[in-house]
Amino acid sequence: MHVHARTRSRVLAAAVALAAATSVAAQSTYTKQDAARFQTKLAQIVQQGTARPAKARATQVTDAEVNAYLKYSAGSQVPVGVVDPQISALGNGRVGGRAIVDLDAVRTQKKRGWSDPLGYLTGRLPITATGTLTTENGVGKFQLESAELSGVTIPKTVLQELLSYYSKTPENPAGINMDAPFELPAGIKEIKVGKGAATIVQ
Repeated sequence: MHVHARTRSRVLAAAVALAAATSVAAQSTYTKQDAARFQTKLAQIVQQGTARPAKARATQVTDAEVNAYLKYSAGSQVPVGVVDPQISALGNGRVGGRAIVDLDAVRTQKKRGWSDPLGYLTGRLPITATGTLTTENGVGKFQLESAELSGVTIPKTVLQELLSYYSKTPENPAGINMDAPFELPAGIKEIKVGKGAATIVQ
């Protein structure tokens, strides 16, 4: 049970961190039924990863399912200060994301100079970004294309600081480094990102 909970948390934490760090297409209406479908698929992914069967399995998840789960079922697994995270599969490996982030929490964590953009930004603002996710043999890599904060282009360093702050855990106090390759959880070998959906191969 504890193994399943930890794996589920890692899968969801990766999704939330990506949403907080990465533009979403036209917003859809998400339903609790979509959330329930994703929750069922997530449980199957975790079970498949624990069992490690010889036969490969592919599971397709849609934008609507993932975003409905984030809206209705993620609960405390979404970091405090991140509101309305959304993820979008844009096709050909490209992904996007949007979230409202609390900049005050990040801004006050250290002393800032006059040239630091986060020294001037306050309150909760929308952040969006797009990039390419490549995966192979259980390892993923994300390459940023662009990022905006309240419609204004921001440098990668600002996005990285926000990502680090909101993805840090007791086990990983530095948070996620978007340039670093990462091991895919639950025995996932590859994630094929299409348009509006992604296929998870275990």
